[in-house]
Amino acid sequence: MKDPREVIIRPIVTEHSYDQMENNVYTFEVAKDSNKVEIRQAIEAIFNVSVVKVNTLNVKPKPKRVRYQVGQTRTWKKAMVTLKEGDTIELFGAN
Repeated sequence: MKDPREVIIRPIVTEHSYDQMENNVYTFEVAKDSNKVEIRQAIEAIFNVSVVKVNTLNVKPKPKRVRYQVGQTRTWKKAMVTLKEGDTIELFGAN
């Protein structure tokens, strides 16, 4: 089994993900080679909560350009984790 800290890279904090926290849905950037079972086990091990559902998606790169150089942003994997009713994750100390 992978180390949970290798599976979960960082929490995603946007307006939409912050609004979803009220519905017990938390968003994380995860390792690209991780699957839903590994994500569930990592969240339960790190935050000591019960996970109900895990949704994942691969974020595709967007074209970007800096002056004359054309490139793309990086690809990454996002996981939306739904927790059991009553469980919360304290990302900033207050939810």
